[in-house]
Amino acid sequence: MDKEKSLYDYDVKILLTLVKSLHGDKVFFKYLAENGYLELAAWSNAIRGDIDALKWLFTEGYPTLGVLSNAIDGEKKAVEWVENTKDEFLINFAAACRGNNDSYIWFKQRDLQIFIYMITEIKDILKVQMKENIFWYKWKL
Repeated sequence: MDKEKSLYDYDVKILLTLVKSLHGDKVFFKYLAENGYLELAAWSNAIRGDIDALKWLFTEGYPTLGVLSNAIDGEKKAVEWVENTKDEFLINFAAACRGNNDSYIWFKQRDLQIFIYMITEIKDILKVQMKENIFWYKWKL
């Protein structure tokens, strides 16, 4: 049984809650997790680098969200998989999160404000992750 639906199909209020969860707000994460949107709660953590959340997406019937998380991170096979879906939304979402301006414009042309907001938040998360990886020598080992 396919449990998945596109991010595009969620109510805008749930998508706003997701963006707040992506930002790291535990109140909004908890709301998603306790109100029937565990897949979005897991996806928000996967985007933030939680490997267990990513594994959960794959094992619990949400592989598209798992692959999307990896495609956003630029993993080659995940990017190829997303491109092979021929799903314009998925392709442009992953690419826009990675900084592709044409894909970002695709969302602006369609006035998909909630996704523009989400993409901006994800790009900020990726910048922080990149910075943390660059300064690996500051980690306490």
